Amino acid sequence: MNTTSVRAPQDDIAAQHWQGGPICCTDCEYSYLLSLGEGQGCEPGHACMQDAYARRIDRFFRWNPMLSDEQLGHAYFEVRAIAARRASVFRLTALINDPDETVRLQVALRLPQTLLAKLVNDPHREVRIRVAQRLAPPALAALRHDPDYGVRELVAQRLPLPILSTLANDPDRAVRMRVAQRLEMPALLRMADDTEAEVRRIVAERLPVALLSHLSHDADWRVRWEVAQRADAHTLHSMQEDAEPEVRQVVQDRLAHHIIPLGASHG
Repeated sequence: MNTTSVRAPQDDIAAQHWQGGPICCTDCEYSYLLSLGEGQGCEPGHACMQDAYARRIDRFFRWNPMLSDEQLGHAYFEVRAIAARRASVFRLTALINDPDETVRLQVALRLPQTLLAKLVNDPHREVRIRVAQRLAPPALAALRHDPDYGVRELVAQRLPLPILSTLANDPDRAVRMRVAQRLEMPALLRMADDTEAEVRRIVAERLPVALLSHLSHDADWRVRWEVAQRADAHTLHSMQEDAEPEVRQVVQDRLAHHIIPLGASHG
């Protein structure tokens, strides 16, 4: 087999065929591109679809984006994944069930909304995360019970408010924290009984001032400290004997200086 002299940038990974061994241009279907020159053809060791190195494959398709559609069925997953970045969106449906998650990840980044839902049950979490980032909010309900908390956390950030409360009892604290940051009354008040102090602290930041007494004697001092920052005079007086010095100090300072604003309501 005839091999071709290649140019690889200094300190770069040595050029190698994706199946192993040297690069051979004589057997390549795109050998005619060699004569086109840099930026519009190919160059072994620099811009080559046969190379194992993703950066050189990407450079090849940047120089020749019109060839992307032709290589969506290539045997090497890196070629399929990189070709998918520039291929026609109408051809991407053929890759929805590609065996490699790297390819499906690229598909998830480009599929139109009408087809994106086909990836909500993808076996790889990174693909589902991209879906959760792009899917139209009304369609996110399908991912509320995803097995990965990272996916559900993204859903909690984007889910429409009318159905956000369905995640208020999520088993993961991080998801419930995202819910507490967005939830409106009266559903927000129900989260004042959450088992995690970090969730209750967020609730204390957002509850209407008139309802802060629900958390004024919370078991965690950080929650009570948040309450003291915003509470009205009646609630502050009930907190003067708090067991935590930091909380008592905030209460005393606010009462002493009559700094008792009504505070911001939820939302």
